[in-house]
Amino acid sequence: MVASIVVLAIAAGGTWYVFGRGSQNVETQYQTAAVSRSDLQTTISAAGKIRPKETLTVGAQVSGQLEELFVEVGDIVEEGQLLAQIDASIATTSVEAQQAQLKELRASRQQHVANLQLAKSQALRAEKLYAADAIAQAELETAEAALAVAEAQLISIDAQIERQTSSLKADMTELEFTKIYAPVKGTVTTLEAIEGQTLNANQTAPTILTIADLTEMTVETDVSEADVLNVYQGQPAYFTTLGNSDETWTTQVRQILPEPEVVNDVVLYKALLDIANPDGRLRTEMTTQVFFITGKTENAIIIPATALQGARPRRAPSGDAPAPRSEPSGDMARLREENPKATTDTVLIMGADGTPQPRPVLVGLKTRNDAEILYGLREGEQIVTNQVASAAIASGRPPGPPPRGFRG
Repeated sequence: MVASIVVLAIAAGGTWYVFGRGSQNVETQYQTAAVSRSDLQTTISAAGKIRPKETLTVGAQVSGQLEELFVEVGDIVEEGQLLAQIDASIATTSVEAQQAQLKELRASRQQHVANLQLAKSQALRAEKLYAADAIAQAELETAEAALAVAEAQLISIDAQIERQTSSLKADMTELEFTKIYAPVKGTVTTLEAIEGQTLNANQTAPTILTIADLTEMTVETDVSEADVLNVYQGQPAYFTTLGNSDETWTTQVRQILPEPEVVNDVVLYKALLDIANPDGRLRTEMTTQVFFITGKTENAIIIPATALQGARPRRAPSGDAPAPRSEPSGDMARLREENPKATTDTVLIMGADGTPQPRPVLVGLKTRNDAEILYGLREGEQIVTNQVASAAIASGRPPGPPPRGFRG
């Protein structure tokens, strides 16, 4: 005669059920959990760095000695604010020379205007005298030629004045470039030059300082090629910083750069996420852990992921043969069509008599720890989260705690 022993025990936050058969000295222990409701989301994670969204280097467009810097690192500057002064003596001298030459040309133009007026009068008088047969034709032609020369000379002097005016504007612009103004509002993040340093702008514009807008930052994160197809523009995301992993910052994906970076044969795509930083708490080069939300559900039926039987062997309560998989019902098939990414699985329901029975379920979102059940379970039902077999206790006493390292 086979004697059966049923022992109920509470351990590790779940219920342990023990079924034994005296003839074989084998018992099966079940850990269970109640089906509950909760929020669930699935994510892809990646490491990143925080950088200012807008950074601008301010350089010198003219050569000369840097006479004075009016800002320091960390100063907040307004657009148009004077930042630095380059020695302007050479530029000033050039402007003064150009102004003097322009003044000379304008005076010369007045002389040419007077010559033109005289030539016009002489040509007109010559025409009248020639008509009265008072002068020869040669004298008329001479007067007309003098008029043409005077007109050409005035055109020439006007061209010289125009060219000189252009040169003066260029020199005045170069003089203005000796004063370095802030092109945008922001914070001075670096100083690349010091007072007294000679700047050579003949080949490349030397950098004097860098200005960044620290009120809006960008998280630059590297997404692996295995995950990048699940990351898209506008996707909700959040991140934490290395210094405070308990605080989350909510944002979304602004852009995924098309050109990847290959590091040790690993292909990484850079995703950019913007975040407002009005109080300046986020700092440049902070390390972040970014989570891209790929799925989210609220107040859903949730069970531990360990309760999903999957492809693991399942035994009937007698332990003699595998339990058959139930065919999906019409409602489950309809829900699966409505949720094409859902999968079917099986869980073990602990009956009122303490006997586990298999039941098909439709699984939605799934994380490492939890799974959303779209169909097949009700809140409050007890499901098996793990089961182990061990030698029966000869004395018939309840088994002790679950084995060390047991995961329920």
